[in-house]
Amino acid sequence: MLGGSPVTEPVRYSVEDGIALIAVDNPPVNALSQAVRAGLDAAIARFAEDGEARIAVIYGVGRTFIAGADIREFGKPMAEPFLPDVINRIEASEKPVVAALHGTALGGGLEVALGCHYRVILASGRVGLPEVTLGILPGAGGTQRLPRLSGAEAALDLITSGRQVGAQEADWLNIVDYVAEGEDARAAGLEFARRLLVEECRARRTGEIDPGTKDAELFTSWRETVSRRARGQLSPVVAIDAIEAAYDLPLADGLVRERSLFTELMGSDQRAGLIHAFFAERAVAKIPEAGTATPRDLARIGIIGGGTMGSGIAVAALAGGLTVTLIERDADSAERARSLVEKLLNDGVRRGKMSEARRDALLADAFAAVTDYEALASADLVIEAVFEDMAVKKEVFARLDAVCRPGAILATNTSYLDVDEIAASTSRPADVIGFHFFSPAHVMRLLEVVVGDKTSADVVVTGFALAKKLKKIAVRAGVCDGFIGNRLLNAYRKAADYMVEDGASPYEIDAALVAFGFPMGPFAVSDLAGLDIAWAGRKRRAATRDPRERVVGVADRLCERGWFGQKTGRGYYLYEEGARRGKPDPEVEAIIAAERTEKGIVPRSFDSEEILRRYMAAMINEAAKIVEEGIALRPLDVDVTMLSGYGFPRWRGGPMHYADKVGLDTILADLRSFAEEDPYFWTPARLLVDLAERGGTFADLNKSA
Repeated sequence: MLGGSPVTEPVRYSVEDGIALIAVDNPPVNALSQAVRAGLDAAIARFAEDGEARIAVIYGVGRTFIAGADIREFGKPMAEPFLPDVINRIEASEKPVVAALHGTALGGGLEVALGCHYRVILASGRVGLPEVTLGILPGAGGTQRLPRLSGAEAALDLITSGRQVGAQEADWLNIVDYVAEGEDARAAGLEFARRLLVEECRARRTGEIDPGTKDAELFTSWRETVSRRARGQLSPVVAIDAIEAAYDLPLADGLVRERSLFTELMGSDQRAGLIHAFFAERAVAKIPEAGTATPRDLARIGIIGGGTMGSGIAVAALAGGLTVTLIERDADSAERARSLVEKLLNDGVRRGKMSEARRDALLADAFAAVTDYEALASADLVIEAVFEDMAVKKEVFARLDAVCRPGAILATNTSYLDVDEIAASTSRPADVIGFHFFSPAHVMRLLEVVVGDKTSADVVVTGFALAKKLKKIAVRAGVCDGFIGNRLLNAYRKAADYMVEDGASPYEIDAALVAFGFPMGPFAVSDLAGLDIAWAGRKRRAATRDPRERVVGVADRLCERGWFGQKTGRGYYLYEEGARRGKPDPEVEAIIAAERTEKGIVPRSFDSEEILRRYMAAMINEAAKIVEEGIALRPLDVDVTMLSGYGFPRWRGGPMHYADKVGLDTILADLRSFAEEDPYFWTPARLLVDLAERGGTFADLNKSA
């Protein structure tokens, strides 16, 4: 055996029994940095000249094979050697090269494996080409080599979605040659290579496989489906063009076509938006409390209320490894809550998220639905999830204050209510925090962690630790009506209501927002959520409403008729029995016309451009106020909130990133123009004025925070 002398620092070369071992060791995820690319290139060159080595195995040291590109190189000019060239040299080797996969082989990592002649994977491993989620496509041969192994339909599925597949599915799709048991990829690679030597197998180049005849109808069908699903995002659609090149062109020309499309996407605004989203989701965890406090113990939690929200939180907590005690007001309600939790866990089994054995163990050993608050005496954290009524919540917190141990955290799940007022009703305001879960709580990724005036630092970091256990993205928010997300929702929804009263139809507004990239427009969202929810909030705030505020009564007129949206079959839209997609309702338009007449408003037309300008200006202006007031720590926290909880198109990066792209001077000019109609609503935020007038950006604030 040759001594493990490094070819370059993160790649080591050695030989054992005629097998060259090329170890990639670039913690934490063996990312394809320039040094790794250079090391692989040099190792393959050394292997070609090494008379002792008859076959090579490339494997990753540590927890994974190669998990993709090095995020530290994002946004920087790529340095030689370029990954496509390295992979081409691996594939061109006269002697066989085996990729031994474990952990994750993603993006460029899988492309390296596809360039090898054989692939073995541990049973726990996963593979994927997730580049479309960053606004690009596989640019090192993935779109040309994968269809040669898996066929067109599987390649179209994996590349346009970016989804990962487990070892067994990768085997079924012919992406790998063998699934090995155990936890040692190096050993699995050696064993497989020895077998290949015995069988005298030669280099088997993926690029030389005939992909077969193109199915033109298949590509047409996928373009239609993906275009509809992508909602304006380019990379999944462009990826189809690259995959099609594998059938239309020889490999060398297909690789050139792939690289051309890759380069085109690299320079796009969409790629910039998706990269911003990627880094913003990581940056939101950087909070002031993180440097000074340590999370409290978090093993046993309680939940008050077993309705849709409480049961969803319970399922998320159980899946995160926590023991859950759920409290309901009586035995029948507790049994209904248990049944709902069981149903949601069954849904997880059906979708392959957990095994039947794990579901059974969670229900038997980690979950209880009871009626006695004393069952929470040893809980580390209790989440109140009753309906949005301050008096009811205060009553719950008084009972929790009496039974929970010292040091237990008391959390309120609220969308709007004042966390400080709730905290003041207890003897332990430092232990009180707000959690704004989004429904369904076991599915939605966002968790607003609402920090009160007296919430202690260790309670805040425990909230973020809980989010991590629940696989959620936590965003720190201050106390105000609606926090970050619902305060923004209230502002841009008002802009939509004003446009309706002035002449736009709700259906025109929804269509404009869907064309922008939202999955649904604001009126369809209201029907889905239930118009009665916002109606209760309007009635709650009516006594304190500023008399200067413009009030649109259309939604109240609908609610007065009992039209609460999908659940009643009628809201802004008319829903046929069992339908989730509504139709425009002429009676709603008549109600809107009557409201205009009563106020003496002469309706005018709005085109989609003006609808977007007003909607986005209202959102961005309120967001600037939220940052200015310290409710959000940084503009990027607003972006993550809107991306993860409110359907803002991810490829646009969030409202603050979008504002920077449009230009803050342009947003400010719109606001000043609209303010001539309604100064109370449209007056620009001071922060926005300051940034626009000095040529600054929201991105500047992200960097300085």
